Amino acid sequence: MLTLKGDRIELRALEPEDLDFLYRLENDLEVWEISGTTTPYSRHVLRNYLDNAHRDIYEVKQLRLCICDQEDQVLGLIDLFDFDPKNHRAGLGVIIIGDENRNKGLGAEAIGLLIDYAFSVLDLRQLYANVMESNEASVRLFKRLGFEEVGLKKDWVYSGGEYKNEILFQKRNI
Repeated sequence: MLTLKGDRIELRALEPEDLDFLYRLENDLEVWEISGTTTPYSRHVLRNYLDNAHRDIYEVKQLRLCICDQEDQVLGLIDLFDFDPKNHRAGLGVIIIGDENRNKGLGAEAIGLLIDYAFSVLDLRQLYANVMESNEASVRLFKRLGFEEVGLKKDWVYSGGEYKNEILFQKRNI
């Protein structure tokens, strides 16, 4: 089992016991804007997803990890997506921390662990991330972690009755 440990958190593979957390998170309307979700997920669908979560990143081109505290309590999720081993890149996707654990630096630690894994284990040359322009905290976080703003996708996401811009960030391992 993949485990990446930081000072306060660890990233680990999804387990069947994570079903209730995943169910609550995937069906949280506030998260849908970030994840692009438009319909609720049933426990059955999520159980099937967990049954297949062991598949290799080289096969499914993505990796979802749980962000856990020192007692293995799930605090959130973080993803790599669009894994492209030929071009040595991937997207750093959904980073979700539960409300009660936000603004404590856990997201930064999780991203740092995933960056180290992507560059050292997967031998990636670059990561990219898409961040809503209105998500000022995430914009500051990615800049602080060395991501460079390389583009603006205007009117990219329709949410809450309005079109919103999305910033494209890139971090290269040179």
